Amino acid sequence: MPLSGNRPEYWDVAKKELSISDITLSRIIDKFDDLELVSRGDIFYTLIRSVIGQQISVKAASTVWTRLCKKIGEITPKNILRVDIDELRSCGLSQRKAEYVLGISESWTEYDSLDWDKMKDEEIIEKLIQLRGVGTWTAEMILIFTMLRPDVFPIGDIGMIRGIEKSYNSGEKMSKEELFSISEKWKPWRTVACCYMWRTVDPEPVEY
Repeated sequence: MPLSGNRPEYWDVAKKELSISDITLSRIIDKFDDLELVSRGDIFYTLIRSVIGQQISVKAASTVWTRLCKKIGEITPKNILRVDIDELRSCGLSQRKAEYVLGISESWTEYDSLDWDKMKDEEIIEKLIQLRGVGTWTAEMILIFTMLRPDVFPIGDIGMIRGIEKSYNSGEKMSKEELFSISEKWKPWRTVACCYMWRTVDPEPVEY
């Protein structure tokens, strides 16, 4: 597991190769040259933060997250299970998200001992989506923000889609086929390209 505060070893190489293969992305990388991806090294933390961020804006998610941290302190299964569903709701979580957060916390003991580093991206996604409230998108956020896997392309992420549409199609809607087509030239560094796509549409860097 990457240590907290660790940045991917591939980051600079990826930026260089992406700049060569994609002129549009090259300009975006130059514009946001200080952008970095840093892992907290804590799957559970990122999982809970991702669930909270589902289908709401970065700003709204940040507000809910701040309230949650204030309410329970360190984000651990034990601390979350000390509060009830109403206390979670008071932080701004919907009923369903509060249920998900409690369910994930209850189930986490069987996940905590897994050797995630030896698992392929697909295996990690398959394991995580067994948790109620965790879909493919949430599992992909784990791959990007905790595991620092280099070639993740979260096709269901609205922010990333908007970034691509803004950067490559004057903001006009694009089909999944068109999005995948653009991502082809980003391989094997689609994670890095995705981070820059997010940055083009949100002044606050995405974090999980």
